[in-house]
Amino acid sequence: MRHCSVQVRGLLTREELDRYNGLIEAGSYLEDQNRHDLAYTVQKEIDLLILPAIERLKEKSRDRDRATADYLKSLRDGEDEEESSEG
Repeated sequence: MRHCSVQVRGLLTREELDRYNGLIEAGSYLEDQNRHDLAYTVQKEIDLLILPAIERLKEKSRDRDRATADYLKSLRDGEDEEESSEG
């Protein structure tokens, strides 16, 4: 079974995480039993389950990018004010 990243796992809700852990356990058991056909189906369910957490991670990244852009803009605005007061 393929695990999702730690960052994605950290953004799963408690309910999603419980379901994720159960599916990983079931999929691993199926792989041990050489039932890769069924393990594939379980992996697809895991892939669907983690999609909302991936979107939450992307949104956090976009928020961070916006905050960085705002900060850099405020620095530039501060420099512009200093230059206009000196002249």
